[in-house]
Amino acid sequence: MDLTDELTGYGRWLSSRGTSPNTQKAYLSDVRDYLEFQKATKAELNLESLRAWLYKQSEAGATKSTLARKTSSIKVFTGWLVDEGKIDSDPGLRLRSPKLDRPLPKVASEKSLSELFERLSAAPSRGNPQGLMARLVMELLYATGMRVSELRGLDVTDIDHSRQLLKVTGKGDKQRMLPFGQSAKDALDDWLRFGRPAFDAEHSPDSLLLTSRGRRVGVRQLYDLVAKQLATTSTGSAGPHTLRHSAATHLLDHGADLRAVQEILGHASLGTTQIYTHVSVERLRSSFEQAHPRA
Repeated sequence: MDLTDELTGYGRWLSSRGTSPNTQKAYLSDVRDYLEFQKATKAELNLESLRAWLYKQSEAGATKSTLARKTSSIKVFTGWLVDEGKIDSDPGLRLRSPKLDRPLPKVASEKSLSELFERLSAAPSRGNPQGLMARLVMELLYATGMRVSELRGLDVTDIDHSRQLLKVTGKGDKQRMLPFGQSAKDALDDWLRFGRPAFDAEHSPDSLLLTSRGRRVGVRQLYDLVAKQLATTSTGSAGPHTLRHSAATHLLDHGADLRAVQEILGHASLGTTQIYTHVSVERLRSSFEQAHPRA
């Protein structure tokens, strides 16, 4: 059975589900690779051929995380084929994903971030749009735990100044409201007064973060900005997700409810958020071993 012609319809279905462009590309690439393997081996679409394909990927050096993604890709595809009536039964149902060794996320210390924010706040406001943007980006990412893509997508109209809330659009176009504190509010006010270009941008007139040419700031530019700032701290090499991890961990360290943190981060599953409880426990263990005389 040649299913290559079904890829176009499958791609449209993935897009309709709100799947990110990167995920769509990866899933389609994985499925295309399997279909080429199936054609070359003249195999049927069944559990045995799926396992044989994954075994080939493993022998070629694919990591556990890559194999897990490929397993997910093909399971979603075979499930879609059943729903569309293209096949009678789903061979992907019995396909098991490899168990991943999940590393603990990298977290910056509260002290290092406090020192960084003090330096950014001390920079002059007038005539320093780059400094103001750097301060705002760092403050908002840490204050809200949002993803860098969510920050990039913020418009001026998404800000509720009186209640200090941001309307953020996350994965799958799901929206949530995120509170921010006084430090982030001060950075936001300074950016809107002295930093953000004062003309109507041709392409993104409502964007919160604009370049000097009036364009919405790119994700890569934001990543580089955050990495440059964190490189000046004891955290070392890190990116925007380190601020997200740090926000979640520090919230839990100070007694925040796990479900509240889940809501803030926009996690669909509480299990995803629970990784930060492990981070907090490990930080507690490390402090104990360093400080307790009988450790």
